[in-house]
Amino acid sequence: MQSLKNHFLVAMPNLEGPYFERSVVYVCDHNEEGAMGLVVNLAINLKLGELLEQLEITPDPAHQKSLAMPVMQGGPVAVDRGFVIHSPIEGFSSSLKMSDEIMVTTSKDILQTLGTDNEPKHFLMALGYAGWEAGQLEQELIHNGWLIVPADSKIMFDTPIHRRWEEAANALGVDVWQLSSQAGHA
Repeated sequence: MQSLKNHFLVAMPNLEGPYFERSVVYVCDHNEEGAMGLVVNLAINLKLGELLEQLEITPDPAHQKSLAMPVMQGGPVAVDRGFVIHSPIEGFSSSLKMSDEIMVTTSKDILQTLGTDNEPKHFLMALGYAGWEAGQLEQELIHNGWLIVPADSKIMFDTPIHRRWEEAANALGVDVWQLSSQAGHA
C-alpha cells in the first residue's frame, strides 16, 4: 500500500469511541512500521492561551483570536506531548514539511511564537497523537473504518471545527450521512 502521509482519514459513521467518532485524522507518517496522525477536529476544553500560561509562556495580549483557539485532542497516545500543525515557516528545531502548505513542529520553540506577531499564518495545536502498529491501519481500512482523502489545508485551518468531518468527506463527493456501515467486496 502506498503511504497515506499528508492525507486525511475520515471516520466512517460506524466508527465509535471517544477518540475517533466523527474524527478527521491528519496522517503525519505512514510506512511499513505503522502510522501516526493527529486528530484535527476534536477540541478539548482548553484554549491556546491557557496552555501557554500553564507552560509559563507569555503571549502578546493583542492576539486574542489566536489565544482563544481551542487545543485539539490529537489522539490517545502521549497526551502530554504537543504538536503544532501550521503553514510553512522555517527556523524551528524539529519540524517536518508535509507539503507546500503544511508543516508539523514538535519542538517547544514554536510555542514562543504563538500569540505573537511571529506566529505562523495558520496553525492548530494538538495534544497527543493517534498511532497504529504495522498493518493495523490497513486492517481498519479493509474493515471500512475510514475514508481516505488528500489533506486540504483549507479544511484544516479555515473550516470551523464542527464542520471538518463533513467537509473532508465532501471533498470526495461523499455525503457521510448517506454511507452504510456495511463493507462490500467485489
